[in-house]
Amino acid sequence: MKVIAAYLLAALGGNASPSAEDLKKILGSVGAEIDEERIQLLLSEIKGKDLTELIASGREKLASVPSGGGGAVAFAATGAATGGGAAPAAAEAKKEEKVEEKEESDDVSFLLLN
Repeated sequence: MKVIAAYLLAALGGNASPSAEDLKKILGSVGAEIDEERIQLLLSEIKGKDLTELIASGREKLASVPSGGGGAVAFAATGAATGGGAAPAAAEAKKEEKVEEKEESDDVSFLLLN
């Protein structure tokens, strides 16, 4: 991830095609370990490809990855069915959801008032 972050920083800085030396400078400036193999691998994989297209493709792939609260709900249902103490956990989860919804609505009303 460090190498990818360095590449993206170089690209955001206006360097359309960062070199290995550019990435080494960025990584060295923050005291990060420089892994020549990973730098070369990244540069060989993205050579000739458009960065915005790569990011868009990555977003599409991440959209299919499950994330967030589904596991907690499944665990609570399983625990309740087996007689485990999952009912308090489910109640806490519902309580947290209500608090989060209120916070979000407060944020929106603040934006609308200003």
